[in-house]
Amino acid sequence: MKKCIVGLAVLAGASAVQAQGLVTTQKLSAALANELVGESVAQCSKSGYKVTAIVVDLDGVRQAVLRGDGAPIHTLDNAYYKAYTVASLGLSRKEESTKQIADRMAKASPSTVPQTPLPNVTYAQGAIAIMSGGNTIGGLGVSGAPGGHLDEECARAAMAKIKDRMK
Repeated sequence: MKKCIVGLAVLAGASAVQAQGLVTTQKLSAALANELVGESVAQCSKSGYKVTAIVVDLDGVRQAVLRGDGAPIHTLDNAYYKAYTVASLGLSRKEESTKQIADRMAKASPSTVPQTPLPNVTYAQGAIAIMSGGNTIGGLGVSGAPGGHLDEECARAAMAKIKDRMK
């Protein structure tokens, strides 16, 4: 009987150790990520804006990219920087847009520590966090409208169209 209890304890401990070695993450499916960038570009196009939309996962990997007809070449990089910023910097503080990040940075007290630019980071408005169950799982960046607030509006409208299928 003692051996059986010890064996069960060892077995239970081993499974707990294995579980500690795994990390489970979520991200949009390829189909939903593609739909999200398509909806973002379509929303902006309705207003005459020529934009690029990009979805990134939490590792900053581009899941879906769509450069709308006539969108300037620089929008490819800028949309990525926006999506990357909200997915990486917004995560720790639960900030849901590059605007929230920029607003926080603007309120930060001056520092004598030199600011080192981070690669691929921008504080330009136009990206929103992709959220599931209250957690950030990626970022959607839009660039090309005549103002970051308009880029963000397109992203939010697109997200509203797919939100109910993020399960």
